[in-house]
Formats: sequence, C-alpha cells, structure tokens
Amino acid sequence: MDEGEALLGRAILVTGAAGFTGAHACRYFAGLGMKVAGLVHNRIPDTSGADARIRYYSCDLLDSRQLPAIVREAAPDYVLHLGGKNSVPESWDDPLLYMQTNVFSLLSLLEALRPFPDCRVLIAGSRLSVPLAPPYRPPHPYSLSKSLQKAIALTWQALFNQFIMVAEPSNLTGPGPSTGICSLLARRVARAELGFTDEPFRLSSRLVRRDFLDVRDAVRAYGYLLAYGRSGEEYPVCSGQERNLLEVAEAVQQLAGTRIPLQWGDSDPQPSGGEAKPAEPEFLSRLGWKPLIPFSASLTDVIGYFRGTKGEFR
Repeated sequence: MDEGEALLGRAILVTGAAGFTGAHACRYFAGLGMKVAGLVHNRIPDTSGADARIRYYSCDLLDSRQLPAIVREAAPDYVLHLGGKNSVPESWDDPLLYMQTNVFSLLSLLEALRPFPDCRVLIAGSRLSVPLAPPYRPPHPYSLSKSLQKAIALTWQALFNQFIMVAEPSNLTGPGPSTGICSLLARRVARAELGFTDEPFRLSSRLVRRDFLDVRDAVRAYGYLLAYGRSGEEYPVCSGQERNLLEVAEAVQQLAGTRIPLQWGDSDPQPSGGEAKPAEPEFLSRLGWKPLIPFSASLTDVIGYFRGTKGEFR
C-alpha cells in the first residue's frame, strides 16, 4: 500500500512540530502533498525557504481558548501528536511537569478535537509505558506519564467514539536535536574533535539491549498508520533488531574515527531465561512498510549533524 496516495491533499495537524521528530514529520507530510499545520509551544521555527504548505502556530496545548480556535482553523483530517516531554532524569526532578505535559495536554487536545469525529488521531507513545493494572510498577515518572497517556487515549476512544490510535516507537536516531543515546554520543565525539575535554560519558550497562530506528523511517511508519491504522489499536514502531549499548558506543566511535572516554555502570543484567522477545512491527510490515535507513547510515547522519552544529543542540 502507498500511504502517499491516501494522504495527498489532506490536512494534518502535527503537535511538537519544532521538536526532533516533529520537524521531520512536518517536512515529510508536506512532501507528500498534505496541508500541514505545525503546533509549537514557544517560538515559531525559521520558515525561510520552508515548504509553503507548512503553517506554524504557537500555542500551549493547555490553553483552552486558543487551542480549539487553531484546531477549527486547521480543520485537520489527521492529527499526529508528538508534543511532550521525554527525559527520564528530568522526570525525576519535576514529575508534575511530566503529568501536565504528557497527560493533561493530551486531554486538552482530545477535547479540542471532539467536534471533528472523523479526524484520525495518532498519538506517539513510548515503549517505556507499562500496563496500568496491578501491580503498578512504572520504573520512573516518565514511564508513568506515558502509561497514563496511553490509557487515557484508548479510553477516550471508547467513551467518545473518536478515531484514536497509539504508536509505540523504539529509540529514534537520525539528524536533529535529539537527546537520545546515539545523539548524545555523537555530540561528545564532535566536542572532542573540537578540543573540548569532557567528563567520561556515563552509560548504564554494556549489555542492555535496545531497538533503534531512524526517525525518518518512523515518520514514514506514522504515515502508514494514519492512512491505514485501526481505531483503538496500539502499534509498535521499531526495526525489530536490538543492539547492546557497547555495540552502539563502539559503532559511533568507529564511524567517527574518534574515541571518547566512557564510564559504564557497575552491574549488567543477568540472563534469566525469560527475556522478552524484541518487538516486531507486524501490522506495518503487512502494509508494506519496512525500515529503509541502515543503523550505520543513521549514525553517520547523526555524527554529521553534530559536527555541523559544533556539538550544540540547534
């Protein structure tokens, strides 16, 4: 199936449009011929040379007056909700902020969309969410906020018969101001090449395994889900291949040709014989989606991005 044909000429509202994934999403959907409305929290991005089909709005998702007005003006056929916070350490420092940003903002958005019952809504959740059933054991406030977000989204879908889906992306890589592990390593490499002497980069464990997917492949997957996904469903968005953090750190350094000091955690997970299998994007695969950007190419682009910004987030 071709998501481009289904989405051509339709209107989409993207929240978090100035963020790492949001910026890629706006460009991608504009390239498909969609009318793109990008919602940002603070400063509207520099639009010089930008695609004319992207219109940016600055709005707090909790603004109960401005948000509905923007939704009415955008009149979206589709909504991709990417806005929110996603730092585990920061969530420990300010858990209330994470509840407000990831939970209450979603409620505000869904309420603003109620007059548009035919609008198809895709919420970018997290693979770190946990089932909200006893025993409640989210490992950190960020996980709690994303677990509540998913529960609210799917419950809202049932209560109000809105078309709502949840995507659960793995660790996204690729060029842009991401704070993911690959970007943080590439940033350290870029700083080392400029002569900065930083403290050793701390990683939790050599053997922790994670799935990595290029953000551009993830955005393509979101397009497929918006076009063909089913309401009330949740979908993993991932490569289906896991790598341990030692492999990731070595790959970044080898591709860059630069070594950086690393500091590993004291303990590694012990095999229990009952480890969960890697997630598989089965529904997306049936639609014809598959990752197109190899992990090494994605890392090369990340390194190039931070070399271009001289190790800064821009």
